Amino acid sequence: MAIGVFDSGLGGLTVLDALHKRLPDVPFVYYADSAHAPYGTRTPEDIFQLTDAAVRALWAQGCDLVILACNTASAAALRRMQEAGVPEGKRVLGVFVPLIEAMTERQWGDNSPPREVATRNVALFATPATVASRAFQRELAFRAIGVDVEAQACGGVVDAIEDGDMILAEALVNSHVDALKRKMPNPDAAILGCTHYPLMMEQFKKALGEGVAVFSQPDLVAESLADYLERRPEMLGSAKAHAYLTTGDPATVSARATQFLRRGIEFQSA
Repeated sequence: MAIGVFDSGLGGLTVLDALHKRLPDVPFVYYADSAHAPYGTRTPEDIFQLTDAAVRALWAQGCDLVILACNTASAAALRRMQEAGVPEGKRVLGVFVPLIEAMTERQWGDNSPPREVATRNVALFATPATVASRAFQRELAFRAIGVDVEAQACGGVVDAIEDGDMILAEALVNSHVDALKRKMPNPDAAILGCTHYPLMMEQFKKALGEGVAVFSQPDLVAESLADYLERRPEMLGSAKAHAYLTTGDPATVSARATQFLRRGIEFQSA
């Protein structure tokens, strides 16, 4: 048994890296659906079917707890999976929860009415599918009032990162931030609503300028999982080694992953 971490491609490695640092003794199985990446321009039905298949594959690997380290999957598939019913003893968690907890400064189990928060103008950078789902705005509205969210669909950024073309990725980040600022000139905070985007954190910060608080998910997700496992220790895995699985070509994906994290990672076929 281990804890499963799923992403459409390699962006979830930013979350996995933070999980390793926060929970060094916990075993993880990372599953990259590289053969179908990116998810950000797919239909909600496609995203649901692919995510559901990947989660079931991780359950079959003995991962009773699976983290969707992919905002697109969390936005388009998680609620439907939970409504359809998760098998007894299994759990699926998304990456929106820790982010909204941090923004609203309230615990997820706090079901009190929405209240005003310090942040008023939020820039959301995400994939086209995540933006179209309005999942972030919906979840935020349950907990906060008076927050204006301006979303920018960042087409092409994930593709450029997956291809290892960081020069193109940087140019696209600049372009998308410029487009957002034409709609919201002075955001208080910015959400990097895709787990690939922390790889471009410094470029987002530079393009946004000083005074904008930039929320990125990896460390928030790691801290949230640590808290969850304290409350649910039975979900801890008993495996001794990490594993990396991909639906794509293992050699290609391993090379890209090593480039991203600057340490050797070897993927196997899922």
